[in-house]
Amino acid sequence: MMASIGGIESSGAITEESAGIAIPKNPSELLEEISPRLEEVKVSSGVPVEKLEETSQGVAPVEEKTVAKPAEREGHCYCGKDRNMNIVELFCAACLRWFHESCISYQLGKLVPFMMNYVFLCKNCSPTGLESFKKNQAQFGQMIITTIANLMQNSIKEGSSRQYFSRDREIVPYIDSHWEYMTSLPRRVTQSWHATIHKTLLKERGLIFVCQEPVSDSLASDGMYGLLSLELANIRPNYEAMVRAGHLKPAEGAGGVRGGRGYKRRAPDQFGGNQRKTRNEANVPKLPAHGYPLDHPFNKDGYRYILAEPDPHAPYRQEFDESSDWAGKPIPGWLYRKLNPAQVLLALHDRAPQLKVTEDRLAITGEKGYCTIRATHYVNRGSWYWECTVEEMPEMAATRIGFAQAYGNLQAPLGYDKFGYSWRSRKGTVFHESMGKHFSSGYGEGDVLGMLIEMPDVPGSNYIPPTYKDKPLVKFKSHLYYEDRDELQEALRGLKPLAGSKIHFFKNGVHQGTGFQEIYGGNYFPAVSLYKNVTVSINFGPNFKCPPKDFNFKGMYERAEESIAEQAMADAIYFTEMEGKLRLDTL
Repeated sequence: MMASIGGIESSGAITEESAGIAIPKNPSELLEEISPRLEEVKVSSGVPVEKLEETSQGVAPVEEKTVAKPAEREGHCYCGKDRNMNIVELFCAACLRWFHESCISYQLGKLVPFMMNYVFLCKNCSPTGLESFKKNQAQFGQMIITTIANLMQNSIKEGSSRQYFSRDREIVPYIDSHWEYMTSLPRRVTQSWHATIHKTLLKERGLIFVCQEPVSDSLASDGMYGLLSLELANIRPNYEAMVRAGHLKPAEGAGGVRGGRGYKRRAPDQFGGNQRKTRNEANVPKLPAHGYPLDHPFNKDGYRYILAEPDPHAPYRQEFDESSDWAGKPIPGWLYRKLNPAQVLLALHDRAPQLKVTEDRLAITGEKGYCTIRATHYVNRGSWYWECTVEEMPEMAATRIGFAQAYGNLQAPLGYDKFGYSWRSRKGTVFHESMGKHFSSGYGEGDVLGMLIEMPDVPGSNYIPPTYKDKPLVKFKSHLYYEDRDELQEALRGLKPLAGSKIHFFKNGVHQGTGFQEIYGGNYFPAVSLYKNVTVSINFGPNFKCPPKDFNFKGMYERAEESIAEQAMADAIYFTEMEGKLRLDTL
């Protein structure tokens, strides 16, 4: 019995090399080709059903085997739940596991279940930490298989469990109504493709399709057709066949895959490299390391954008996924959650766009006038330390380093407003609200600078982070973001000095003194402002070059794990408070 079906030629015929009738004889070979990181994973071949193998006469059935598939042994999806064939699921080319559409952050667009014409990498296998997805052009044979599988699954839901379906009354109408979902091929203007459906069904009869009763070769004669294999769970892309046929090749490093034809829109050339695309390269957005899209909305013009991911714990998640009533309608924000980075890095979205961030997001280069970048994580209580090194500082260039709240102006130097505190390289001046004060000698190229903030825990304060679940979701370049409006005036009115708070500065491990005391309470991000072409590298820990002596502190890197726990708590509190109020039928 077939385990995967794919690679059907435009004529409707299926070749031995590209059809994908049989599952790989040794799936570990595919893993080693597609994902060098998973070379040590050895998996057995076979499924507990009849399979097909190539012989000198073509394709023939062989003896059944009952070896468990790796996905069955290790579980499916991020959520760990079983497969749900009533919704779209994607098969990862590297780990060979299935993932529910509702658990995937990448906005996939129009799809139907049981598709085979795509290449997908889950976030666990992707070198970027974000999913990658490419829907290829489906041929008519693949579209027929997908159609019959969906008709079978729909009949199971209705309790009839049918296996055969009319070509003219069911198969062709389903393809016609789901054309854009199933293929990137432009919709045909004429109905000549009906004849191609007929020819494909006849040509592959006995190999992939079966007919309930003998039918005429005439197009005028309708027929009842089904799949030779009734195991719908085995329908999936045949990545091994794609590799052999040259339509899919291993990515260069870190286990990604590339397949299909190059796409017209180029990814931004932020990190250099040849922008020419070959026909076999992936048609997916280029992503940097550490998992944040290169194409993303910036925080500006009074709005902030927070990258979102599906919330597997949201109520009515499955009902929403399986319902077709929500097509084209806004997605309720509470079905998603804020995506919390697993590392403390420089924020790509929370910066002035003219600043250049390195691929590892741990170094920054300025351009022309002063502008600012913040880190991905903030602190609001405790003692926290981070440091940076001035790598290059041309003549007349300068930098300001320190801490800033979320409302600090990014198109101004750090310390320009009430939301930031900074230490300047030139003359060692400290700044707050554009007021400068002599603090220490200056610093320059090669110096290692440390920043330590102390914020006492205030009893009765609410440190639970916002969930954003009541905010609208906006789509930008295949990803969803919460859109949050800045409340600047309200934030200004809420600023109050925090008793006992301090900011200390260090130069090459030597304490320069306390730069600020009684700072405003709030959420403070590590921040850097650059003037002209100065380059600064960042170290959030744990291996600091010059850790402070005689101070108790945590490295800023520890905030990543804390932030994930705090956000999970905030989401749980939200669902508890909103219990009984979150319903799909009231939206």
